[in-house]
Amino acid sequence: MKITNYHTHTTYCDGKNSCEEMVLSAIKNDMSEIGFSVHSPLPFYADWAIREDRLDEYKNELLALREKYKEQIKIYIGIEQDYFSKTSTEGFDYVIGSVHYIYKNGEYLSLDINADEVKSNIKKHYNGDALAYCEDYYQLVADVYNKTKCQIIGHFDLITKFNERLPLIDTNAPRYKKAVKKALDSLFKAPAIFEINTGAISRGYRTCPYPQEEIMDVIAENGKPFVVNSDSHSVESIAFGIREQMRILKVCGYRYTKSLDEILSWCK
Repeated sequence: MKITNYHTHTTYCDGKNSCEEMVLSAIKNDMSEIGFSVHSPLPFYADWAIREDRLDEYKNELLALREKYKEQIKIYIGIEQDYFSKTSTEGFDYVIGSVHYIYKNGEYLSLDINADEVKSNIKKHYNGDALAYCEDYYQLVADVYNKTKCQIIGHFDLITKFNERLPLIDTNAPRYKKAVKKALDSLFKAPAIFEINTGAISRGYRTCPYPQEEIMDVIAENGKPFVVNSDSHSVESIAFGIREQMRILKVCGYRYTKSLDEILSWCK
């Protein structure tokens, strides 16, 4: 089974391997296409995001690799555009739109650095009301297409990253379900598709991909196809879980894309 991955990070941001090392790993794993999605610059310092002054270097290196390996694999140059990023997405082959922060009380609150920080932020900024924290998050997610004009909606329920280890959020609570529904209803109107993201599994935070199965079912019922991505930060995880998730989608009868051309065509 030929596979693809469009959510790939390298040493240009918080990845562990170079672009060429990731390309070679993709070829080794029998991928037909690989897309790179560097974390966009942010309006504050973040050591996991690319610096604005390195974007041209990133693009030029990938253009050279595209030519070098054109007989073996298709290489695409994308960006994972954070909701709060002000960087232009012009000149990229595709955009993943993601929310990694909530802006509250004059502070950018990280959603996925570590569980203790999330717990502390909920206590400090939300008086311990984890559902209010979720409501603010999903309000941003609902607007992520409008802010980023993405083709792919990244890890829809990232806010639950640590919930298996430290259950801070009751995902069965009516308020949580209402916030999810409002975000989905907004994004169903957008010309973008949702990714199934296996990254938190490969890094040991979760045992299931984003989004959770119940949300995945609603997305499929509303006619949206999926793209399966590994959100890889190393050569070891570049193909992690992709074949398995594609088989599950096939068994469920859910549509999924097999090329960037399919994604871009669907998003017109």
